[in-house]
Amino acid sequence: MRGALRRPSVVAQVGAGLVVVLLLLVVVRLPWAGDLGMHAATVQRLRHDLVDPGNPLVDADTPSPYYSPWMLVLGCVARVTGFSVFVVLRIGAVVALGLFVSGVWRYVRTLSAHPAAPALSLLCLVFLWGTSLFTWSGFLGLNSLALTVSYPSVFALGLAFHFWAWLSGAVRAGSVRVHSVRGWGVWVGLGVLWAVILLCHQFSGVVASMGALATVVAARVGGAVWWRLGVGALVGVGVLWVWPYYDFFALVGAGGDLEAVHRGLYRDLVGRYWLVLVGVVALGVRWWRDRWDPLVLFFVLGVVVVGVGGVSGHYSWGRAVPAVVIPAQIAAGVGVVEGWGRPGWKGLRGVWVGVVCGALVVGGWTQVGTVGYVVPRGVLPGVVAAKYRVPWVGYHWVTPWVAYGDVVMARTFAARQIPAYGAYTVAPGYPDFFLPDEGRRGEAVRRYFAVGASEGVRRGIVRAYGVRWVVDRGDGDGVGRGLGSGVRVVARGPGGQVLYEVVR
Repeated sequence: MRGALRRPSVVAQVGAGLVVVLLLLVVVRLPWAGDLGMHAATVQRLRHDLVDPGNPLVDADTPSPYYSPWMLVLGCVARVTGFSVFVVLRIGAVVALGLFVSGVWRYVRTLSAHPAAPALSLLCLVFLWGTSLFTWSGFLGLNSLALTVSYPSVFALGLAFHFWAWLSGAVRAGSVRVHSVRGWGVWVGLGVLWAVILLCHQFSGVVASMGALATVVAARVGGAVWWRLGVGALVGVGVLWVWPYYDFFALVGAGGDLEAVHRGLYRDLVGRYWLVLVGVVALGVRWWRDRWDPLVLFFVLGVVVVGVGGVSGHYSWGRAVPAVVIPAQIAAGVGVVEGWGRPGWKGLRGVWVGVVCGALVVGGWTQVGTVGYVVPRGVLPGVVAAKYRVPWVGYHWVTPWVAYGDVVMARTFAARQIPAYGAYTVAPGYPDFFLPDEGRRGEAVRRYFAVGASEGVRRGIVRAYGVRWVVDRGDGDGVGRGLGSGVRVVARGPGGQVLYEVVR
């Protein structure tokens, strides 16, 4: 029996270990895509001013939800060590990855004592998705993790797994500890941890909250524990209330500005998630055995929130998709090992193991292009190289001229990257709920780059926003043609990009 247990444990642990090693190697490369520029810019501002950093993207004195406890820690690291923000983000990525892996281990241990369960669950979390490659912060597919491992979302989800594990132990032992000082400390600590998760990444905080609710309801705790849970929740709300860098509760009104951005979360659902159906079957088995199973309740909460969001047009609620897939993926991993040794599974054990392993292989092959972030594309087999996605190049090439705090006129794509190096842009590259003149700034950028815009209009915009530099393509419509004496070429970068200095 011991040998039968050891074999799947070793295989699963080796597979999970290889995934972790791959992600650590990715951290060394730190491929650029998505929101990396936003997070780098946030560290830049905190590095220069911990008390009043201002808007991370534009030259304005506004709060920002990106100033989270985790970003504050990284800003302090950058300030004390003098490391570049990208080195600091790599350090943060290693910490976040460690929290994620250890958190999965701890949480799965509350569901199964089998030694292979944590490793198998980790493999399911990164591979059981679909056959349409999909990347979004807060989503734990391998390719998504590779591109977002330095984001606060990974750190927050790592904390969430630890939060669920800690909460599971607390509610089970609640009747013993509720009358002790140590017991009160547990609930207060849980409340603080819950608030930190919400402050670090609001969407992951919602997922963490749903997982916590499922854990508590499944435990069917008594009134004394509910009372102490309430106290812990009040402590968490207090932390959210006093956080000085932004008004957390003001984000409730930000949904209208986020719906268009998140509409894509409801597209191609089958292609992105069909492998998760394996886990849904495992959840069905768990529900048959226990109507109060925490993973089942977690899954149901996620389905309700995501479903209501899609029907009502609140597409930002689609960020709760991890609350749907995480319990299903963990159920799939735990279901494999729970089948060994159960008499009722003798006939189906091999079939079930084969189905899960087959799904992992399909999911792994879908995301195999991730190895291209650590292996030169030229040495990859052709079928693997075809799945590799080239990351963004970045705008480090402008830094010999553009100084910290300079204002750069740039379109959206460039505006998502340039602030990472310390400069500001006229309009933010991302929606900014706390920036009152966001619409006016966006319109100014459109008017500046409009074909046929007069030199007088462009000079007026330059003066209004203190623009010193312009980044755009050097050919085609835009500043590369028709700006006249307003700018002069300073440098040329990848993809035909040109850095222009404003002539005053």
